[in-house]
Amino acid sequence: MDQNDAQLEQGTAPENDQVENNFASLLEQEESNIDFPKQGEIRTGMIASISPGQILVSVGTKSEGIISGREYEAIPADELAELKVGQEVPVFVINPEDSSGNVVLSYVRAREEMSWKDADTLLESKEGFHSKIIGYNKGGLIVPVGGLRGFVPASQVSLSRRAAMTGDTPEARWSKMIGEEIDICVIEVDRERRRLILSERQASTETRESIKERVIDELHEGEIRSGRVTSLAEFGAFVNISGADGLVHLSEISWDRIQHPSEVLKVGQDVKVKVISIDRDKKRIGLSIRQLLEDPWSHKAAKYQVGQLIEGTITRLTKFGAFARIEDDIEGLIHISEIHDKRIEHPKEVLKEGDLVTLRVIKVDPDNHRIGLSLRRVESMAYADMDWESLEGVLEESDQPAAEEIPAENVEPAAEEAPVKKARTKAKAKASAEELPADDAQPSPEEVPAKKTKAKTKELLVEDVPSNTEEIPAESETETK
Repeated sequence: MDQNDAQLEQGTAPENDQVENNFASLLEQEESNIDFPKQGEIRTGMIASISPGQILVSVGTKSEGIISGREYEAIPADELAELKVGQEVPVFVINPEDSSGNVVLSYVRAREEMSWKDADTLLESKEGFHSKIIGYNKGGLIVPVGGLRGFVPASQVSLSRRAAMTGDTPEARWSKMIGEEIDICVIEVDRERRRLILSERQASTETRESIKERVIDELHEGEIRSGRVTSLAEFGAFVNISGADGLVHLSEISWDRIQHPSEVLKVGQDVKVKVISIDRDKKRIGLSIRQLLEDPWSHKAAKYQVGQLIEGTITRLTKFGAFARIEDDIEGLIHISEIHDKRIEHPKEVLKEGDLVTLRVIKVDPDNHRIGLSLRRVESMAYADMDWESLEGVLEESDQPAAEEIPAENVEPAAEEAPVKKARTKAKAKASAEELPADDAQPSPEEVPAKKTKAKTKELLVEDVPSNTEEIPAESETETK
């Protein structure tokens, strides 16, 4: 009996050892078939489940990998909403096994690593790709490249897009471009500094000349455009409109006389311009800022009329005449033939700079901003009626306050009053120096001959006529009748 038990025990022991060996080999075989993940590896997994704050992804291990915590929160909301169970997604292995035995994964980092690889490929191939502007900073535009944010510097923005920029702040220049589509290419990749530089100019087939040709074809004379000052020169300013530069000549910048465009404009300034000329053969665009501004000359010159007497200061003498300033910024020309009744060879024979003279307006040309003046026609009889009307206007203005100053008890009865206009008409007919009161300090009889004609009387200056007709002696009125 004991012998039989011993034989049984000896037979069982080898069988148990064989089973254990088989089980161990099976485990080794199973483990050899499992592809254990490694840290930093990017794998393609299948989403097993999605719950608030956690995503389980099958990556070929005994248990699913997990995306949670910060890695879950880093997933953009729009991408998270599109993820579904059974969908294959790239994942980055952060930790092959944490303290709980889980494989820790990241969806965002996997996208980022793949995007860097794609960026390297695009840099080598120089190929362009299509994207959309999602933001900006003070230096340029932000454009996504896969899971990365690429930067397009202002210098790499296309000419046509830069031409549309307006404003002095980044928000004014770039904000309206958000959401616009853009074709770009990669020109620099620096993973260590997380630097990805893009260019729209290199991806664009447009050249400065092609853009200018297109703009010239679209422009029409008289059209008003917005532009930006790109450079200043002694002869004018260049303004970029829709990608093409046009010239605003010095004379078309302002109505005021300026010596250099920098007195009014500065580079980078946004301006409104009017297209005044287009030369399609030479590809030149003429612009004007002045024509969009109100012309101050027309208002100032409106108070001058032909025949009017004015005072002016001689500012320049030339062979053909003299210039006289009649207002701060308005000058008129006295042609050499209008300086003296006698023939002269040069205005300096009669005038010198700084002289204050009385002149007569003989021409007003608003369109060309010109006023013609005459010195020799100041005493011309052709303007006697106009001079007398001007004199009457001055006298009427001077009479009004004088009448108010007369006390009530000194006012004569209405029947005895002679109308002011009637008195002046009578004085106009036969006024003489002998009839003027002594207290008005009028010229002596020798200075004003009594035999002056009726027409000559009309040329009396304002100070030569009494300021108040009531001061004319009664016998003078009788003689006039």
